[in-house]
Amino acid sequence: MCLEELRTLLARHARPDWTTAVDGVLISKVDQPDPPAPSMSGTVLAVIAQGAKRIALGERVYEYGAGQYLVASVDLPVTGQFTRAAPDRPALGFGLVLEPSAVAELLLQAGPGDTPRTTSGAAPSGMAVSDAPPALLDAVVRLLRLLDEPRDRAVLAPLVKREILWRVITGEQGAAVRQLGLADSGLSHVSRAVRWIREHYAEPFRVEDVARLSGMSVSAFYRHFQAVTAMSPIQFQKQIRLQEARLLLATHPGDVTGVGHRVGYDNPSQFSREYRRQFGAPPSRDAARLRDTVRAPAPIGALP
Repeated sequence: MCLEELRTLLARHARPDWTTAVDGVLISKVDQPDPPAPSMSGTVLAVIAQGAKRIALGERVYEYGAGQYLVASVDLPVTGQFTRAAPDRPALGFGLVLEPSAVAELLLQAGPGDTPRTTSGAAPSGMAVSDAPPALLDAVVRLLRLLDEPRDRAVLAPLVKREILWRVITGEQGAAVRQLGLADSGLSHVSRAVRWIREHYAEPFRVEDVARLSGMSVSAFYRHFQAVTAMSPIQFQKQIRLQEARLLLATHPGDVTGVGHRVGYDNPSQFSREYRRQFGAPPSRDAARLRDTVRAPAPIGALP
């Protein structure tokens, strides 16, 4: 019953830009399968009510459909596509941006033993999929109902968002979300490194230096980074470079060499080779294809 009402609410309130009147709440409505597209995942809870989506993170592939949710606890370079969507039965999804400060506040308020114990070892994967329990779906539906109730929204929406976050924190994928709110967790250390690489993606770096910036030994850094992102730090940097290059080529299609240099490639042949391996076409041809198929990008890659 929750899924039926969830579909109705999502279809009614979907906007072209995926935003809603509730801060941090996003709604997607897609009426046809699309080709794989690169983007950043964001830190997000994504629930699918109808249709299905596939997300590739490094060598890992996550598929989720109606009644399932995906958690992305680190902002990661992913490739996503809707695999089931049609005009008469569009893919419909709900997204909630996960804020580390909100997670930390809930963890501070929780009593001893209220949250499952986090096991030691490598940091959890930065992305995971599970079946959505009824209590989580019920809370999502109640939050979306508030879109029809402007008078109650300002007071009640923050409360229901906290309930949704609590359901996720204490749920099957709660370990990754709990670490999002812990300043000294393995995932928070990796997140620090991810932010640094994203901000300096065009610059060469030594892994030892990034490990030191993130507060870990080199061996621990490698282990945690691979567990969270499914990539090595150098592979991660390459993904960011190529995604940024594709965005630049959409607006500067005639300057392939210049774009490659701007994202950190000194060798045009290497740039063209790695770009083609990533996107299936050399930069100049892909740029022409992008011009012919321009559409508004989804705000967050992991959102269904």
